Amino acid sequence: MQRFHTFTWMNLDQLVVRFQQKDVSAFETLYNMYSDSMLGVVNTIVRDNDIAQEVMQDVFIKAWHNAETYSSNKGRFFTWILNIARNAAIDKTRSKSFKNSKQNLNADFFVDIIASSDNLDRQTDSIGIKKFVSKLAEKCKNIIELLYFKGYTQKEASEALEIPIGTIKTRNRGCINELRNMLGE
Repeated sequence: MQRFHTFTWMNLDQLVVRFQQKDVSAFETLYNMYSDSMLGVVNTIVRDNDIAQEVMQDVFIKAWHNAETYSSNKGRFFTWILNIARNAAIDKTRSKSFKNSKQNLNADFFVDIIASSDNLDRQTDSIGIKKFVSKLAEKCKNIIELLYFKGYTQKEASEALEIPIGTIKTRNRGCINELRNMLGE
């Protein structure tokens, strides 16, 4: 029987403190709250549901083992675990085993990548921020899509958009600040 605790967002801080104190029920609650969103982010990067499931499990284990590193002074818990998920997915795509597993893919995989590569709406739906990202300027949408949803490094985004890396960094900070303002952080 899976336990899911109902709470208000006012209690999220308390729930996170319990999580940091290794309370299993707090872990289960946070997992139930965030696992679908994290799976969407990971799957957008690795493009393989089985691998995404595996990475997502690793994300929550890593969060559990490193819970003491989270600080509400540095941002929201969701953002913290989202960064763990994004980094884990990117690390997975850069791993030798992942690259080897993708060497013999059929053409349908590549057609899917091409067909969905510009579909920011579908990708941002997976973590529920479509309406916020869609309000940003086109330059912000492009940078956020590449850096956060496709797993590009700043250097790779600079090359893809054919703009200097310093501009990527500056725009990224500005775009994230715009999103934070919209989200009321």
